[in-house]
Amino acid sequence: MTAPVCAALSIGALLIGLVAGSAIARKRAATPRRPTGPTVSELLGRIVAASRTGVVVLNHFGDVVIHNPRAEDLGVVRSNQADPRARKAAEVVRETGEPLEVDLSPLESRGGRAPEAVLGEVRPLGDGFTVVEIDDQSDAVRLEATRRDFVANVSHELKTPVGAMALLAEAVLDATDDPVEVRRFTTKVLHEANRLGKLVTELIALSRLQGAERLPEMHAVDVDAVVDEALGRARLAMDSTGIDVATDTDSGLLVDGDRTLLVTALSNLLDNALAYSPPGSPVSVSRRLADGFVEIAVTDRGIGIAEDEQQRVFERFYRLDKARSRATGGTGLGLAIVKHVAANHGGEVALWSKPGLGSTFTLRIPAHPSTPEKARAEARVQQAAPPERAAHPAEPVRAGASAPAGPDDPAGHDHGGPE
Repeated sequence: MTAPVCAALSIGALLIGLVAGSAIARKRAATPRRPTGPTVSELLGRIVAASRTGVVVLNHFGDVVIHNPRAEDLGVVRSNQADPRARKAAEVVRETGEPLEVDLSPLESRGGRAPEAVLGEVRPLGDGFTVVEIDDQSDAVRLEATRRDFVANVSHELKTPVGAMALLAEAVLDATDDPVEVRRFTTKVLHEANRLGKLVTELIALSRLQGAERLPEMHAVDVDAVVDEALGRARLAMDSTGIDVATDTDSGLLVDGDRTLLVTALSNLLDNALAYSPPGSPVSVSRRLADGFVEIAVTDRGIGIAEDEQQRVFERFYRLDKARSRATGGTGLGLAIVKHVAANHGGEVALWSKPGLGSTFTLRIPAHPSTPEKARAEARVQQAAPPERAAHPAEPVRAGASAPAGPDDPAGHDHGGPE
C-alpha cells in the first residue's frame, strides 16, 4: 500500500472518530443528570418517621404497608399488625370514602407515663388504601380529670379548716378582754392555718403528678442521698415522738427518676410511720436491689392496718384514724402522692400490714442501668441465698392492685424493725 493511500485511511479514521465522539457527547448532554441526594419518596418516608403523631398506612386487606415508630409507642401497631379497631374503622372509610375518628386508647392502663387516651383519624387515600393518623390526648384528658378532682376535693376538704378558722376568729373577738383566751384561740387559728397551707401544697403536688404539669426529666438518682434527705426532713417528727429511725448501710444503688419527687415520697412514708407508731417504738428504713428494681422499705411497729382497708389507704383523703390525723395535721394525701410518684417512675408501692404488729411500705423503682456492678453482685448473692423467714409473714398489697401479689412480705424485711 502506497504512502498516499495510508495517509488517506488515517485521516478518514480520525474524522470518523471525531464524528462518533461528538455524537456521544451530544447524547450525554441530552440525557438529564440524576440529582444528588434523597428522592422525594425517601424524603416523605423520613417525614413520616419523624412525625410526632403516629402514622399508619393500610391496604385494602387491612395490612400495614408503612408506619412510624410513634405508632408503635402509642400501641396502635404491634408486631407489624394494626389495632383491630383501626382496621375496622379503615373498612368503614373504604366503603364510605369519608374520614372517621376512632378511639384507640389502651384497653388496660399501663400506668406511669404510658399513653392513656389515644385518638385516631382514618382517611381514604384511594385505590383501597387508608391512612390512620394517631394523636396522644393523654395530657389533655389527665388535665381535665385533675381539674374535676381538684374542684370536688377542695370544695369538700377546705370546709373543715376554713370553718374552724372562722369560728376561732369569732371566739377571739369575744375574748378581747381576756389575754389568756386570746392566746389560746389564736394558737388554734395558727394550727388550722398551717394545716390549710399543707393541704393546699399537697393538692398542688398531687395535681402535678396526675398530669396537670409535664413531669421533669428522669436522671440517675443516688438512693442513699434520697434516704439521707428524707431522714433530715423527718428529724422534727422523730424528736417529737422520741423515735429514732434506724437504717441499713449505704447501698450505692441508683434509680432512674427525679430526686425531689422521690424524697417527697419517702418523706411521706416516714411521716406516716412516725404518726401511727407509739412513742419510742422502732421504725426502720432499708434498701436493696431485687429483679431490676430498687426497693426502699419503711417498717414500723405501729397500730397496723386491717386487710379490708389496705387498698383504701392509697386513696385521696382517706384517713385510717381521723382523730389521729387531726392531731398530727394529716391531710389524707400523703400515701396518694407516694402511689403517683411510684407510678410516674414506672414502679409501685407495696404494703404489708397486720393490726397490732405494724406495717411495711415498700417503694419499688426501676434501677438505673449504670447501677454499680458491686451493688448488682450483692443483690445476686442475696437472691441466691435461702430466704430468711420474716418475723410476720403475710401477703403484700400493691397500690392499685385488686389482690395480694405474693406469699412473702413485699421487701423481704423483718417487719419487727430494729431491736
